[in-house]
Amino acid sequence: MKTPRIAIDAMGGDEGVRVMIAGVALARRRHEGLQFLLFGDETRIRAALANHPNLSQAAEIVHTDKVVNAGDKPSQAIRQSRQSSMGLAIQAVKNGDAQAAVSAGNTGALMAIAKLALRTLPGIDRPALAAFLPTLGDNDVVMLDLGANTECDARNLVEFAVMGAAYARVVLDLEMPRVRLLNIGTEDLKGTDEIRDAAAVLRKGIGLPLRFDGFIEGDKIGSGDADVIVAEGFAGNIALKTAEGTARFVTDVLRRAFTSSLRSKAGFLLSKPALHLLKVHLDPNNHNGAVFLGLNGMVVKSHGGADEKGIANAVHVAARLVEEDLSARIAQDIARVGPIGKEELVAK
Repeated sequence: MKTPRIAIDAMGGDEGVRVMIAGVALARRRHEGLQFLLFGDETRIRAALANHPNLSQAAEIVHTDKVVNAGDKPSQAIRQSRQSSMGLAIQAVKNGDAQAAVSAGNTGALMAIAKLALRTLPGIDRPALAAFLPTLGDNDVVMLDLGANTECDARNLVEFAVMGAAYARVVLDLEMPRVRLLNIGTEDLKGTDEIRDAAAVLRKGIGLPLRFDGFIEGDKIGSGDADVIVAEGFAGNIALKTAEGTARFVTDVLRRAFTSSLRSKAGFLLSKPALHLLKVHLDPNNHNGAVFLGLNGMVVKSHGGADEKGIANAVHVAARLVEEDLSARIAQDIARVGPIGKEELVAK
């Protein structure tokens, strides 16, 4: 396959151009075949590139001083998308100048611009934001939607299940991903009409290599009992932010506990290997790179506060999905399922 060329919104993110370029350079060192289009202020990008000659040889700069700010509304971002670093990066994917775009900027703006420019794949009603969350199992869990759609019907949830399973088969190398719907209980009668109707369709089977294992509650997200967890974006985003906050809470509590006395500090030295493992497991930079699934082109969202390691991981996600042609796989799976309309949904 042709060497992936990744469009980078160099101006997005909380940490600035320097960290963004450092992360892209780190990805290039790990994956030397990658090529890049860097969108943003040329002077600042060139200054950052001075420390990364290996990246300079594989990158082209496209200058713009227009930036989508964190507080910009999606409608405002769309109006200025033709000139902004974020909009130009996505336009490069639409035009075929790049095979994927990576941004650490405003999530709502990125979703709005990407959906308008790239449109959804045939048979997909709405794209979804998917990311990996750490678990106690053998692999991370794919969770979607994480905020792209605050309200979803049963059809959307089934489509999310199809897309999430395709993603898990590619990235986690699973033949039959275990899919579950996030719910307030595991009993069949629990949850909204939309969740129960989606479950009914998935239980009947949709002719794809996935295994529907019913409902899962929020406290089991990290248990390793599922490979794909499907939710509507409102609940999914709350679950994600709660998990991130809990990880920070646990880390801070342990830090305070181990610095409270001399005995605690001695205990810290004995526990240091285990605590390092915990830190690595909970570090969001190790799981960075959420993907907008269901679009005619790959768009990867990096966490705004990601460090260079996190940026590199987001770039690797983009490259892997391009190499595996995930969009084509999703389109094939949706075509095999066929239209999911009212006649396919179980009557309440």
